[in-house]
Amino acid sequence: MAQFDVNSTSIENIISSIKAGEIAIPEIQRPFVWDGSKVRDLMDSLYKGFPVGYIIVWKNPDIRQKDGNVSYGKKILIDGQQRITAIQAAIVGLKVVDSSYKMKRIIIAFNPIDEVFEVCNSAIERNSKWIPDVSEVFDVDFDAWEFVSRYCEINGMVGKQSEINKTLMRLTSIKGINLGVIELSQTLTIDEVTDIFIRINSQGVVLSQADFAMSKIASDDRYGGNETRKMIDYFCHFMKQPADYDKIVGNDKEFAKSEALKKIQWVAKEQEDIYVPDYADVLRVSFTHIFQRGKIADLVNLLSGRNFETRENLESIAVDSFRKLRVGVEAFVHATNFERYLMIVQSTGIVDSSLVQSKNVLNFGYILYLSLKNRGLHPAKIESIVRRWIVLSMLTGRYSRSAETTIDSDVKRFTEQDPETFLKTTEAGELSDAFWNTALVQRLGTSVASSPYFLVFLMAQVQKNARGFLSKQITVRSLIEQHGDIHHIFPKKYLQKNGVDNRKDYNQIANYVYTQSETNIKIKDDAPCVYMTRMKQQVAGEGVYYGGVTDMDDLRANLAENCVPEAFMDMNISDYQEFLDTRRLMMAQYIREYYESLA
Repeated sequence: MAQFDVNSTSIENIISSIKAGEIAIPEIQRPFVWDGSKVRDLMDSLYKGFPVGYIIVWKNPDIRQKDGNVSYGKKILIDGQQRITAIQAAIVGLKVVDSSYKMKRIIIAFNPIDEVFEVCNSAIERNSKWIPDVSEVFDVDFDAWEFVSRYCEINGMVGKQSEINKTLMRLTSIKGINLGVIELSQTLTIDEVTDIFIRINSQGVVLSQADFAMSKIASDDRYGGNETRKMIDYFCHFMKQPADYDKIVGNDKEFAKSEALKKIQWVAKEQEDIYVPDYADVLRVSFTHIFQRGKIADLVNLLSGRNFETRENLESIAVDSFRKLRVGVEAFVHATNFERYLMIVQSTGIVDSSLVQSKNVLNFGYILYLSLKNRGLHPAKIESIVRRWIVLSMLTGRYSRSAETTIDSDVKRFTEQDPETFLKTTEAGELSDAFWNTALVQRLGTSVASSPYFLVFLMAQVQKNARGFLSKQITVRSLIEQHGDIHHIFPKKYLQKNGVDNRKDYNQIANYVYTQSETNIKIKDDAPCVYMTRMKQQVAGEGVYYGGVTDMDDLRANLAENCVPEAFMDMNISDYQEFLDTRRLMMAQYIREYYESLA
């Protein structure tokens, strides 16, 4: 059975189908990203008969309605949105939303004498040889005979009417040009659609299952899907660019009047940058916590009305699925939910987005928070479970591979079992004594500064309010928030000069600390025993060298806060390996104490 059909249809038919609602252009690529020159080049290619690529449409499944009738699914344009929008902008005069979220026209001009296109400007408007706006030529009320006569008269081209007329006919024939259309069958699964799209797309653009799900939502005009799409889209945009709030509200008058805007407008006043979700994140969290499923393919099927047992597509299921998704989205964007979840995240020591390499860790944390809240658990218990699960997930790389499958499994287990019992069972299996005493110590033997084990160590320092190395007042938290630098305890150049010239050896994370830049500069390339001798002199009141520590007990406390052994103060190159081995043990113990304090 063919999985897709390849046909061709005229541009005019495509535009007519879009106007009639038979083909939907979902707004998952906002704003219109092409500039005027690309629209001009596309028109030029069409005029010259050059190929402009296929468009890909995916037919929604037919849905059986409550009265027994069949509602035939519309086609969704999943590839070619920018090209079709550009054609509509030039030929029909469609307004587009630009990068500043303002409605504007992209006006393409045409010179019938030289047969060239250009983006309209004031000089062209004053030049009688140009047609400033080609959409006028495509208008049904355009009088070609009158235009040609007037054009030739104004430009001194008496007797050239026939040539100009032929040129205009060639221009208007663009509407009749056939485009290749790949129509994906409604019987295809989301996995098959994703695979086919990747294989046949010639632009190298990879759409995810979340993109296809958003296409399904955005193209819906029966169950409130498009408004839900706008809630997601605008919420994410406000998170990144709150200054665009007035532009978007001024542009989208209909949405500005909706209750949906009221639910998300708070975010335009926030300055949060730890958890900045994109629409795929919002979609995953909203769907998973409400439906207790983790696979986006299931969402696509449910929005299509899929009955997984009978394999029918029923309107009642589609209606309920769109309703439930809306509930999930509203829970995600709710100010209280979002802000309280962020407080839990920050309480783990995550004070900067750089401390979390996997967005799915934070996504599942929010899924868990919303799910436990729905079950009515005490807020203190929710905080404890979510906090520990976030850190456990980072330490074990839980969502680094097969994330969707793991999310699906975890949400089901948290739902089917007592949440605290499932957490403790997971801790017993994955965070045993063997993990803390052996596995974690070994995993700390890496040179990757973005390693989750080092990041969790930094989180532990933040949570314990540890100070930077050799600092009296400046905390690790402050250094991270101010995007300070990580420095080598055994200076890199010192190690290199003494034969440790392999990057993996001198860049060991057990050789890393956060410290003030001025301290690092003063240490230069000295051996630890050299610069720490100066530190001892400072403590004894014999000079000021690094930071402001002037008490030996305070110095020992500072070393402990950074998991640096006291013996380090007398070490040189011959002690480097011993130092790394000792510090890894100390870091692992420090992380364990931190984790156990999260309960």
